[in-house]
Amino acid sequence: MAITEYFVRYLQRRDQLSGADIDRLRAVQTTHVAFRPGEVIVPRGRLATRSCMMLRGMSARQHALVGRPSEHVITALHVPGDFVDLHGFVLAGLEHEVVSVGDSEVEFVDHCELREITDNFPHLTRLLWMSTVIDAAIHRQWLVAAASLRSSGHLAHLLCELYIRLASVGAAQDHRFTLPLLQKELANILGYTPIHVNRAVRDLRAEGLIRWNGSEVEILDWQGLVRLARFNPEYLELDRVRR
Repeated sequence: MAITEYFVRYLQRRDQLSGADIDRLRAVQTTHVAFRPGEVIVPRGRLATRSCMMLRGMSARQHALVGRPSEHVITALHVPGDFVDLHGFVLAGLEHEVVSVGDSEVEFVDHCELREITDNFPHLTRLLWMSTVIDAAIHRQWLVAAASLRSSGHLAHLLCELYIRLASVGAAQDHRFTLPLLQKELANILGYTPIHVNRAVRDLRAEGLIRWNGSEVEILDWQGLVRLARFNPEYLELDRVRR
């Protein structure tokens, strides 16, 4: 298959791509693979020979706790358009694994393709670098939100971020999106117990900010949710500038 159009949109949202850039991206050959909930997409430890992009669904970056291998901490969520493990292209191995959240589909790109791009397409190389830097910015913002917001505001921040990330590549609209996370997984991400997450969801509903049925989330009051979350999307680098 050719490279996902979501990734092309991800880059075009942030910079102008030349015809040569787009042609080279669309010439990248990928391997399409579907995963079931909880399946490992990218294993930890071994030297990688390919990296993957999200096509449908979500994935999570998951770390096993030392001495407690059955327990994990989720440190990132990835949505369509994300180049999930691009850092594996330059690292000897990963200290975490990437798992499917719900049903998902990804496209794997061989590192020989990335090597050719970085050798011959400097602008695309900068944009690939940008995507890893944005991943780091998202992680930093998660730490800030965890340190500065109460449970309902913290959850509101995550919902605002995920909606903006999905909408920016055309994977969500009209303030509706799919969030295939169990409450125990949300608790893991936010650092609370499932009971606290349940209360946070209840508070957001009671304030008329969201409607949440199963895995379907509808934001009823965007500005109210943004205020509660103190959400500023600048860290997502959504302005189109020359890079």
